[in-house]
Amino acid sequence: MAEITRRKRIWGWYFFDWASQPYNTLLLTFIFGPYFAQTATNALVEGGMGLSAAKAQAQAYWGYGLALAGIAIAILAPVLGAVADSSGRRMPWIWLFSVMYVVGAGALWWTAPADFSMLWALFFFGIGLIGMEFATIFTNAYLPELHPDADERGRISGDGWAFGYAGGVLALIAMIALFQSGANGRTMAGLTPLFGLDQSTKADTRIVGPMAAIWYAVFMIPFFLYIRDTPKPGAVRYRVGAGLSDLLRTLRGLPKHPSLLAYLGSSMFYRDALNGMYTFGGVYALGVLDWSIQEIGIFGILAAISGAVFCVLGGRIDRRIGPMPVIVACCVILIATACLIISLGPNSVMGVSLPEGSALPDILFYVAGASIGAAGGALQASSRNMLTRQGNPERMTEAFGLYALSGKATSFLAPALIGLTSDLTGSQRLGITPVVGLFIIGLILLAWVKPKGDFAT
Repeated sequence: MAEITRRKRIWGWYFFDWASQPYNTLLLTFIFGPYFAQTATNALVEGGMGLSAAKAQAQAYWGYGLALAGIAIAILAPVLGAVADSSGRRMPWIWLFSVMYVVGAGALWWTAPADFSMLWALFFFGIGLIGMEFATIFTNAYLPELHPDADERGRISGDGWAFGYAGGVLALIAMIALFQSGANGRTMAGLTPLFGLDQSTKADTRIVGPMAAIWYAVFMIPFFLYIRDTPKPGAVRYRVGAGLSDLLRTLRGLPKHPSLLAYLGSSMFYRDALNGMYTFGGVYALGVLDWSIQEIGIFGILAAISGAVFCVLGGRIDRRIGPMPVIVACCVILIATACLIISLGPNSVMGVSLPEGSALPDILFYVAGASIGAAGGALQASSRNMLTRQGNPERMTEAFGLYALSGKATSFLAPALIGLTSDLTGSQRLGITPVVGLFIIGLILLAWVKPKGDFAT
């Protein structure tokens, strides 16, 4: 077999971001998440609940479902990562989690309003989400192997996120241009939904699940063609005991590396806050601003385009001055954006009443979406690269395992806090407030992080 060049390996790695991004863009944030909230709200209203309470309750159910998936990820991520690290074999795990992605996403077709089951919808969405998250954990661990120069890895990470956002944009445009109909029964492109999908059964929206599954299956082909494992000499495949032993040894040694420990803690909180903003943005727009699914899709396109542009820009800044300034600036922008979102109501901004029908709340929410896409994308790309500076160069895969552990150890926290706050306040708007506190905690912990890590010479 001909040798796979570095360029091909890098592009193969990029294609995972392109293939997997629609789960975040189409399912988690802009299409299926709002559809779940809308359908669950209608079911609760039919059961006798008031509209406002039903909207808050639907958001709470969505938050609790995501929290349960996050708990499963948090429990399993360090164990599976350690087992894979002990053998050097990641690819079989990526195949397994890819199957979970495709099955979970595809099964969302069977969530029609007529026989809607919140449990069924959340279960299969969770299966696909767990598959996507675990596949991401294992593919991220290939980053240090793509280029020996740490500065170049910042650019590669940023370009990978940008490429993923571009895939999300294209998938979202395809969804609302070809399938998702508006009030007039036409798609954004003025077409009737392809394949005669029936708007009355929400088939034009439910198709988003199978579409995301097919997209992933097709565009993962370059990744599987060009990415290869390098098994450790003499390693036994999937020896659980060896993997857990390595994990325990690493955890015991963390206090000796305070910068790495502080960074894992910091990123744990600010990544969780960012995921909360991604997860509930579309649900918030539907419930608080009364947007349609089609309008939320347009909002998603704007956010994804800004994300793609600023991932590339952030990657270049990262290469020039390092990831730390990028991370700090992005966290500050996201705190301000979260505060703006919380202040928005259908007829008010920051507590100031507006004339009936004012477009200002909608305009400001579009601005917030662009800010979330831009700062969120650059933040994730630079965070991934920062880990390559904080970890031990001799045990970089293990460091990414810890990064996965820290990222998922509290991945249930933002959805659970948003769900609980929505429940307690009976308000979708106030339900978003916990993300601000999580960002602030993450920023504070960055004070103990050395920009070049504990292992710099």
